[in-house]
Parts: sequence; C-alpha cells; structure tokens
Amino acid sequence: MTIRKRILVILPTYNEKDNIEKIIRAVLPQDERLEVLVVDDNSPDGTGKIVEGMIIPNGRIHILHREKKEGLGRAYLAGFKWGIEKKYDYLFEMDADFSHDPAFIKDFLLAIENADLVLGSRYISGVNVINWPMSRLLLSYFANVYTRIITGLPVRDATGGYKCFRREVLEGINLDAIKSNGYTFQIEVSLRAWKKGFRIKEIPIVFVDRRQGASKMSKKIVREAIWMVWYLRLMALLGRLK
Repeated sequence: MTIRKRILVILPTYNEKDNIEKIIRAVLPQDERLEVLVVDDNSPDGTGKIVEGMIIPNGRIHILHREKKEGLGRAYLAGFKWGIEKKYDYLFEMDADFSHDPAFIKDFLLAIENADLVLGSRYISGVNVINWPMSRLLLSYFANVYTRIITGLPVRDATGGYKCFRREVLEGINLDAIKSNGYTFQIEVSLRAWKKGFRIKEIPIVFVDRRQGASKMSKKIVREAIWMVWYLRLMALLGRLK
C-alpha cells in the first residue's frame, strides 16, 4: 500500500498583498496533496489578513504570524519547524512573488523520489533568468562560482531559493545553529545538508523577476554573502556544520 505523502509549500511574506492570493491559487492545483503555509512578518499592507480570508473555505491553506520583520532566513526556519512538528513529508521553499513558477513543482516532486534535497537551478542548463539587469545577473552568477570555490558545495546554483526537502533533511541538520539570514541562508542550509551526507539534486528552472512589489535585495544582504561563505568554510573545516 502506497502511503500518501504530505507536502507543504512555505511562502515567506512581507508586503505581498498584490501577489499572495494569486500565488496560492497557482500553487494548489499543481498537486492535490499540496498545502501552503504563509509565514508573514506582520506585513503592514495586510498580506496576513488576505491569507486569513482564504483559510476559512480551504483547509489546505495555513498562516504563521510573526511579530516583526526578521529576514528571509528566520521566516523559513519558523516555517520548517512548523512543518516538522506537523510531520509533512516534503517541504518546499518558494518565493511569493512569482519569480518561482509553480509549474515546476511537478518536476521537484519527480526528482525528490531519488534525492533528499532538490534545488531549482537557474544555471545548470545555461542561464535561465528573465527580466534581470545584466549587473544583477553577473552578480548572482559569479556569486555562485565564488561560493562553489570557497565552500566546495558541488552545485551550480547555491543561492537559489526554490527548493524541496525531505523532512528528514531538516530534522537532521541543526536549524538553531544556522547563522545566515539573507541569501546566504540558502547556501548554509544546502551546505549543512551536504556535509551530513544527504543526496542533493539540481533541476533546471526558469527564474522570472518579480511581477509586482519591491525587491528585498539590499547592500546589507550582499555584504553578508561575501563574508559568510568564509565563515561557513571555516565551520566546515572545523567539523561544525554537521
């Protein structure tokens, strides 16, 4: 008898009122097993209230309210812990702004059958990024080259945020020890999983810059990424990422 897998898509939000209802309605039809958890950092634009209005008729939608904006990494960690407690089998990371196309969810679910962590890669089959200025594209591409050289993590796109985990991966790494909070959060989680011996697989996706709303990229996030990869390398050499 095949056991039905429970699948959770985690959507961190801060001021995503223009996107949130549309992205939820685009995600859920991809697979009847999918459920959505919105982790909202007390968005002043009312994102959380929009989600609450969707919960009543649909038991596949959930929301986790946080008191204040603490960054992408903290939001995902809260979502991971919620999903682990509820015993979901697979947990997705996904942006709420349509930069991650929900249509790729089916590809992730096929790939996770023979992997522990599946990464959606913008660079594994050429460069699949739409609507980015050349300066940001080059920054992202070479940041991944830099990360691969410094940390040894054998993936083409370590900074991408479209991922699918087996619950065992998130249970197997020390979530409370994760230091990163910006885009380096993606590197650290994958690096910790790799150091624990979990199987990582990359699949090609097409990344489309957000349709509506403001980008969360900042100079602070870039600065964190530059020094954090050296910290992660040091921790790996000391055996502290396992």
